Parts: sequence; C-alpha cells; structure tokens
Amino acid sequence: MNVVDNSTKASTAFGTLITIFANISHNDLLKTMILAAVGGASSFLATLVVKFLICKLKNIRSKQKLW
Repeated sequence: MNVVDNSTKASTAFGTLITIFANISHNDLLKTMILAAVGGASSFLATLVVKFLICKLKNIRSKQKLW
C-alpha cells in the first residue's frame, strides 16, 4: 500500500511552484498579466453588449404585442 502524508504533498507542490516561478521571466509574466487583463475586459464588454441586445429585442417584441 502506498501512503503519502500531507507534508510530502505540500513539499512537492511548493517545490513545483518554486521551480515554475524560477523559470518564468519577468517579460513573460508581464505579457501574461496584460493579456489576462485584455481578455477579462473584452469578455466583460461582450457580456454587456449581449445583455443590451437582449433587452432591446425584448422591448421591441413587447411593443409589437401591444399592437
């Protein structure tokens, strides 16, 4: 039976993270942060546009039903 305690799991995870951070350059980190911000902002704006269009379509349909 293979038993691995929590300290071994934590040490392995922490060592992996340290290795990843040691190999990432500052330029890559900055580029990733900028791309994440642009992606988040564009996703937010697309959501607002879709919500606006849905509200407009609902208003047009409700006005047509009144006639």
